[in-house]
Amino acid sequence: MSYQALYRVWRPRNFEDVVGQAHITRTLQNAIAQDKFSHAYLFSGPRGTGKTSAAKIFSKAVNCEQGPAKEPCNECSACLGIQDGSISDVIEIDAASNNGVEQIREIRDKVKYAPSAVSYKVYIIDEVHMLSMGAFNALLKTLEEPPKHVIFILATTEPHKIPLTIISRCQRFDFKRITQQAMVDRMEKIVDAENVSIAREALEIVALSAEGGMRDALSLLDQAISYSEDQVLVEDVLAVTGSVSQRKLSEVIEALNDKEINQALSIVDELIQQGKDPGRFVFDLIYYLRDILLYQSAPDLEHNLERAIPDESFKSLADRLQSQWVQQTIREFNKCQQEMKWTTSPKVFIEIAILNIVDTPPAAVEESHDSEAVTKLSQKLEKMEQELAQLKANPPAQSGGAAQAQSQKRTPARSNKNGYNVPYDRIRMVLSEASKDELKQVQGQWPAFMDRLKQSNAPAHAILLNSKPSAASSKALIVAFRYDIHCSLALEHQKTIEPMLTEFTGKPLTVIPIPVQKWKELREEYVRKQKNNSDEEGSEPSNEEGKEEDPLISEARKLAGDDLIEIQD
Repeated sequence: MSYQALYRVWRPRNFEDVVGQAHITRTLQNAIAQDKFSHAYLFSGPRGTGKTSAAKIFSKAVNCEQGPAKEPCNECSACLGIQDGSISDVIEIDAASNNGVEQIREIRDKVKYAPSAVSYKVYIIDEVHMLSMGAFNALLKTLEEPPKHVIFILATTEPHKIPLTIISRCQRFDFKRITQQAMVDRMEKIVDAENVSIAREALEIVALSAEGGMRDALSLLDQAISYSEDQVLVEDVLAVTGSVSQRKLSEVIEALNDKEINQALSIVDELIQQGKDPGRFVFDLIYYLRDILLYQSAPDLEHNLERAIPDESFKSLADRLQSQWVQQTIREFNKCQQEMKWTTSPKVFIEIAILNIVDTPPAAVEESHDSEAVTKLSQKLEKMEQELAQLKANPPAQSGGAAQAQSQKRTPARSNKNGYNVPYDRIRMVLSEASKDELKQVQGQWPAFMDRLKQSNAPAHAILLNSKPSAASSKALIVAFRYDIHCSLALEHQKTIEPMLTEFTGKPLTVIPIPVQKWKELREEYVRKQKNNSDEEGSEPSNEEGKEEDPLISEARKLAGDDLIEIQD
């Protein structure tokens, strides 16, 4: 078989060809040029990012006959022998299949012998995290004090599985995922050298599907070239990778934003029928929405887009969508992506996510703004409550005699600090018309009313949290609040509270706020007045009024108040 895969043909042969790892290759090059390289290295990072390639280039550079140099010449017998594997002094070991103590002991026994063909023996141990604990222990002493002619290069995708005693004896280099731009540039050079005609958009789709791995990108590119005819089209790459075109992604997002649920579900069904990978579809949607959000925030960062090509249709779509809606949609698809990992019916979860996005009420999209308003309001209320508590604990000195104090006692209380005047006359009028049935009807609807208020107006809901419906007539509702400031704030949201309360009770009710302490005083005054009127009219007392009240009931009245007590024979 004469044909070789692209990732094998175009495997890097010098540091310059290692894509996206300049922070590592530059350090290694300077160490070689200055003859200050270490006896042990640890290369960690995702698959296909150049770890073993860099290890092999390093072994050539330190043994090159033209060295020490920043790049191997790739022409001398040492470089050529290491490249084709004919020099036995550079040993590549797969720890996945050679992970026992015996294999490592064999290495330990052989390192003391000098190299036969080149200056340094280099041991490249791939997937080193697969070694057993006994093998690590056998390697430990050799790593700590190796002979001067030996270099160890350990490569792994899971460095957290390596004992710290091993890591501390190595110079560690973390390979990072290769950017989409870097992969596209590298693939353009390769297809030009291979005389392959392919659009840049197709290369960008390949790069996104590779998820930061150059080897994966070249494997997908190889597959797309084999799938196509004379020219590699975008449709060919989409078919091979299972990705979805940008046009289809835009159609789905537009349908969701316009709440055209039939259109969105039809597109999803069509894509699944075409054999598209559901997981890849959701992945593409998340990254496409991410690019929209990034473009909305910083249009100058077009080169940082991961999935989208910033053409006119993309820019038009970005202008139409609200950033809050985009964020909420990303969260919904991310939740869908997590749930799809554990199911055999991924299409169902995509459809559920679409339904949730379309049915999301506007309040949920603006939740972040409401939460900020609630936080500010809560801080304001807390500060006011602290000030009121201080005033109660240390009341200001009052001048004047007993007559003035008595006069002030009879004067209706008002909150001078917050400017809220208690409407005593209106409340007395409501009490004269109030009934227990009217109050019970409001109390029965209060929890549902509060839930709706929380969704539509979070600040108003926060104000009413510590309030209590205390009396009601057919036209008005008295609501007792903890402090005067709550009453003032409730009036600011009266236009929101009253129409919604009318919707739940079925009758237009005017909400009259009152501080709870003033409500207790006014209620006692009203009860006394009713009793005095009854005595003046000389009405014959009922059986309950005529006999002395039970001491238990009297004590209950003192503790709970008349409105919470219902006496039954």
